[in-house]
Amino acid sequence: MGHTEMKLAVAGLGDNAITDLRRRLADNDWSSFRPAERAAFTFARKQARRPDAVTPRDVQRLVEHFGRERAVDVVWWICQCHYMTRIADAFQLPLEQENVFDGFLPPKTTGRP
Repeated sequence: MGHTEMKLAVAGLGDNAITDLRRRLADNDWSSFRPAERAAFTFARKQARRPDAVTPRDVQRLVEHFGRERAVDVVWWICQCHYMTRIADAFQLPLEQENVFDGFLPPKTTGRP
């Protein structure tokens, strides 16, 4: 299981939802996603393929969709994920076969103190 899939599982997505999301992301037709998500995916793809080609306008598009602070979060996460992928590839680190975060979900609350 990939690190992203693990994080999605921790966020509460089930196996079927993760499989569907992975399939939709791998497709070149992202029309089923919201405009802000499409902007983030477009930025991530450009930054992965040609980081030297990222322009201030690319970042401004994220700001238009997410606001300044959230746009910084989006750029940071994209860069962090690309960095981790490159490190794992460089050292040929295998992905975990199961979710190492399984069991770390906080207990569900009943809404009562």
